Parts: sequence; structure tokens; C-alpha cells
Amino acid sequence: MFESNRYTVRRKILSFLGATFEVFDADGNVVLYAKQKAFKLKEEMKFYTSSDMKDEVLSIKARNIFDISATYDIKDSSSDGVIGAVRRKGIHSILRDEWTVLDNKDNEVGTMVEDSMGLALIRRFVMNLIPQNYDYFIAGEKVADLKQQFNPFVYKLDIDILSEGVDKRMVLASAVLLSLVEGRQE
Repeated sequence: MFESNRYTVRRKILSFLGATFEVFDADGNVVLYAKQKAFKLKEEMKFYTSSDMKDEVLSIKARNIFDISATYDIKDSSSDGVIGAVRRKGIHSILRDEWTVLDNKDNEVGTMVEDSMGLALIRRFVMNLIPQNYDYFIAGEKVADLKQQFNPFVYKLDIDILSEGVDKRMVLASAVLLSLVEGRQE
């Protein structure tokens, strides 16, 4: 299911009753499908193998209702075990998005950070037309690159997995979470 090293997350921008996300592999096959319900107090998203939403494989759930440094647990649905978590770096993320990547025991193992402070400031205060780029690091090694494609109607984020040792489920779930958070900022 997660054999590819290249993926694309797609989210429709004009979605009023929640957001729908599709993750495609390099061949254009849907490998994950998620639909977030609108107006939930505690963020939660379930990932399925297709849009029929029969086979749940992953889930993301916020630990708190509202928190500028929100932590999101990523679970394997078949075992109900936490595979890791990502935590937004609160005040640091106002100028430049930065996330901490945690393992299943809440130990910090990596970061996910927006490409440059200069471009981040231009995006936030001048114009939001410059696509975002994130670097995903585990133990100081860049293991994935996440690049937004500019498209005014559909949010697309390309993911290149650079290391065979990384848990692709964590990277893909983190990418969808980024897409969700960016959807609120547009």
C-alpha cells in the first residue's frame, strides 16, 4: 500500500462542511482517503483506503480542544496503537511553520519545518501566492520533502520520501495535517 516514494495530497479548497483529502501514489492511485467533519470541538480525522470509507487504516486525533501548540496522535487503526505524533511549535509557527515529530512514546525524534523564514514572512504578510515547502527531518536527516503546487482551486502537496527507513504513514498523515492547517489560514 505504501510502496511508492512519491505521493500527492489533494484537498478541495471550497469545502463548507468539512474537508476531503485524497493521497495519490506516483501512479495516480488513491492510497488514502480522509474526510474531516466540520464543527468538531476536538480535531479528528480517519483515513481509509478509498472513498467508500470501508477500510480504515489510520487516524489523527488532537489531544486538546484548543491549543496553539496542539499535539496530534497518529494511530494505526488495525492495532489501535499510536505510531507517533506531531506537535505544532506554538508561537514559533506564527512566523514560520514548525512542527515537532514524536515517536509512539512521545520522545522527540524529528522536525517538520517550512523552508525559509524570508519566504514564510512574504507568504504571511505580503502575498499568499508563493507555494510552501517543508523539510521533514528524523534524527537530523532529511527524510522527506513536501512541496505545495500553486493552484487557486485545489490544494496540492507533493511528497518525496528520501529515506527508506522512515515510516511513510507518519509522513503522509503529517502532510494531510499540514494541508488541513493551511486550509484554515487561506
